[in-house]
Amino acid sequence: MPESPQPWVTIGSEELSASINPHGAQLSRLSDGDGRDLLWDGDPAVWSGRAPLLFPIVGVLAGGSYRLGPDSYRLSRHGFARDKDFTLVEADAGAALLRLRADPSTLQIYPFDFDLEVRFEVAGPMLTVTGRIRNQSERPLFASFGFHPALRWPLPFGERRESHFIEFETEESAPVRRLDAAGLLTPTLHPNPVKRRRLALDDALFVDDALIFDRLTSRSVVYGDSTGARLRVDFPDAPYLGIWSKPGARFICIEPWHGITDPVGFTGDFTQKPGVFAVPAGGQFSTSMAISWVRSEAES
Repeated sequence: MPESPQPWVTIGSEELSASINPHGAQLSRLSDGDGRDLLWDGDPAVWSGRAPLLFPIVGVLAGGSYRLGPDSYRLSRHGFARDKDFTLVEADAGAALLRLRADPSTLQIYPFDFDLEVRFEVAGPMLTVTGRIRNQSERPLFASFGFHPALRWPLPFGERRESHFIEFETEESAPVRRLDAAGLLTPTLHPNPVKRRRLALDDALFVDDALIFDRLTSRSVVYGDSTGARLRVDFPDAPYLGIWSKPGARFICIEPWHGITDPVGFTGDFTQKPGVFAVPAGGQFSTSMAISWVRSEAES
């Protein structure tokens, strides 16, 4: 992960602490009250990400580019926000606000005048991350936005990796979607591997990249083991959820998205791209995600 010229910002409580790298406004460390790391460390030999922010697209573009009216623009996977230095606007012991503004380099590949603010707040055992996109122009702004936190797998509570699971808030029986080798959404519907609200984690799930829930009913999941402490991830308004790892890697990504990768064969205008939302002139869009440390019964 590239180093930012700015130091990391650390916020926290007695129960949870978080460090944010201004490069990408990326959550880069999350620890419980005993200092145990809950977040992947970004080992570049495996995957250098930790919790990148996805803006102004989620996933990839068919052919690597998008059309907007008569013009075409190229964007790499998940957009450019994760590769930009954010400005620290304000910070105290429990919260930090960072901002990215449109500049000549972004306008060349994304012709919208935006402010992207990301606020991190720790209260007790909970970290809340809120993304807010402000449209500073006099025409609608089109975008997608997503969270991509990579949690330790196994969590550092002495439980076996193979005993970890993700438990959904409600039953999830609708088919799931998968990606092709280029990262595009295939039209095939796959059987849902969630059984009795639980997804048993296994490397075989990720041989074909992420599991994508595009007919989601849950607003939260709990991740961990039956006996150890767990993490709860809340996503009150995200219409999509991706779950991803690399086979054998020691992380699991639980990714609430407002947007999705291009379907195979998509040729439409950017305004027609699945998952893209419009922010009216002078308006704003906001979304949040929360990660909470949930004590085991033995620690309660």
